[in-house]
Amino acid sequence: MSRIYAIITQKGGVGKTTTVNALASAFSKQGFKVLAVDMDPQGNLSFSTGADSNLPTVFDALTGAARVQRCIQSMPMTDVIPSNILLTGAELEFTGKYREFILKNILQVVENDYDYIFIDSPPGLGFLTVNALAASDYVILPMLPDIFSLQGLVQVYETIQYVQKACNPELEVAGILINKYRRFSKLHREAVGTAQMVAENFDIPIFDTFIRNSAALAEAQSLQCSIYEYAPRAAGVRDYMKLSQEILNSN
Repeated sequence: MSRIYAIITQKGGVGKTTTVNALASAFSKQGFKVLAVDMDPQGNLSFSTGADSNLPTVFDALTGAARVQRCIQSMPMTDVIPSNILLTGAELEFTGKYREFILKNILQVVENDYDYIFIDSPPGLGFLTVNALAASDYVILPMLPDIFSLQGLVQVYETIQYVQKACNPELEVAGILINKYRRFSKLHREAVGTAQMVAENFDIPIFDTFIRNSAALAEAQSLQCSIYEYAPRAAGVRDYMKLSQEILNSN
C-alpha cells in the first residue's frame, strides 16, 4: 500500500508545485513507483512533468467520466494524473454528501500500484484541498521564511484540524518545509526562528532540510525535465534529494 502525501499552502508562490515535482522525481529516481496527482486547476505540475492536459484528467476521474487508470500518464519523471482549467468548476459540480471523499475513493483503486503518491493541491483551503487532505496519510506544508507565510500557516493548521476531526483522523503533519531559504539573510533566520516557535506551539515538526533558493529549479520545470538531470549539483536540487532521504528515513 502506498504512502500518500498532500502538499498544501494558503498562498501561492511558496514552492508547492516544485516540491511535488522534486519529491516525485526523487523517489522515482531511487526506484520507487510514484504517482503525482495534480489537483490544481492551473495545471503547473502537469506542464512541468510534460503531461498532456488534453487527455483525460483528474477532473474526468472525479466526475466519473473516465476510469482513474485512463487518467494516469507515464512520463519520464513519474506517473502523473494531470489537471486543467475544468477543475475550477469542481466545487460547484460536487455538492452532495461525502464530497470530501471523492479523491480518496478514486485513489483507493490504484494506491496498491504505487509506493508513494504526492498530491499537488491549489493555493487556498477550499474543496480541492480538503479532498487532498482527506485522501492522504501525511501533509507537507511548504512556506517561505517571511511573515506572510507564517500568518498563512495558522489558517492551514486550522484546516488540517478540521479534516482530522471530520474526515481523516489518521492524517499526520509530516512537517513544515522552509523553502527558498537564504541562510545569510537576517530576515530569513528570524522568520525561521518564529516558525519554530509556531511549530512547537502546534506540536508539529519542521523538516531539518531547508530548500535553498535556486534558479535551476524553475528552469528545469519550464523545460519539462527532471531537476536531477538538468542541474544535479545545484543547491536547491541537492536539498530536495536530501529531503527525500529525510522523508524516507521517517517512514
